[in-house]
Amino acid sequence: MRPVLALVFWFGSAYSLHAAEIQVTQTPEFIAIETDALSAKIRLRGYVSGVDAGTLIDKKTGAKDLGFGLHIMDFLMAPGWADDAYERTEKYHGKLAKHFVEGPQICTQAKQLEGVVTRGKDFVAVTMSFRFTQPGKGFKAGSTWKQTLIFENGRRWFLSSEAIASANDVEDLFYRIDMPGHIRHKNGDTFEKIWLSYRDEPILPSEFEADFAPDAKFLYTRDPAKIPSRMIRAYQVRLNGKPGPWLAGMTLDPAEVCEGWCHQRGYISFIQELHRKNVKAGETFGAAYIVGWFDDIPAMQKTYDQYKGTKALKVSSEGYERIK
Repeated sequence: MRPVLALVFWFGSAYSLHAAEIQVTQTPEFIAIETDALSAKIRLRGYVSGVDAGTLIDKKTGAKDLGFGLHIMDFLMAPGWADDAYERTEKYHGKLAKHFVEGPQICTQAKQLEGVVTRGKDFVAVTMSFRFTQPGKGFKAGSTWKQTLIFENGRRWFLSSEAIASANDVEDLFYRIDMPGHIRHKNGDTFEKIWLSYRDEPILPSEFEADFAPDAKFLYTRDPAKIPSRMIRAYQVRLNGKPGPWLAGMTLDPAEVCEGWCHQRGYISFIQELHRKNVKAGETFGAAYIVGWFDDIPAMQKTYDQYKGTKALKVSSEGYERIK
């Protein structure tokens, strides 16, 4: 495991009856969470990982997410073309040469995850895990993925993270997620604008009237000499025909993001790729996030700065650690 800065923030305390304020419904198909600020559903069968599509509901406004799910996990990859099944159609993946290290794509092909619920004072955490079974050429299967989602009373957003333990030595290993999630729309009818913290101005719906490749415009590529101070990707929903709240995905260590897409392919694709570093077998890496609802951009920035630098989450019934 790579070294982690030993700066730890401790939240929560011993479990008490106050945890019952957050309602949890568990079935073989899903885990439903009801805090005083949010509703959310974590699907355990079918299209899995993250929060299920259309179920992150902001109780302040009634707004819902617009895509196929939030903080959705795909697969492990490395740069360069290979003789594999990775799609080379330009409107989907552009000319960004990449190949599979390990699969399957968790969201569409894992089919079933087990969810473990941990209750604490004023928070509930859900953890899910998966062992990759489909190695790319020259690699072996067996890397593991673990996702943690933390919901708290009083928050219109949730904390999340993943930890990936590699089974292989890989040069420039990265992984792909949806962050916060894709945007379904018809000629921009569902959202007001998109804001990417690494750009100067918000992006209007008119930019997404026709399909274009991820490397045609709005592509983020990490420059180690110019890491942005914040990594926030957000869209403002249209609610009852008027501008509504913003749904944001914040990667709390901006240096972890190596590539970010914001392109049109029938929907707006918010792919984000992370790490892209040399990894040894047995090494663990990952990132931490905030995903949820905000009234405006200054509110996002304020929350980001409070949590900036978080790299991992560790949960127990006594509380949770936010590790830098």
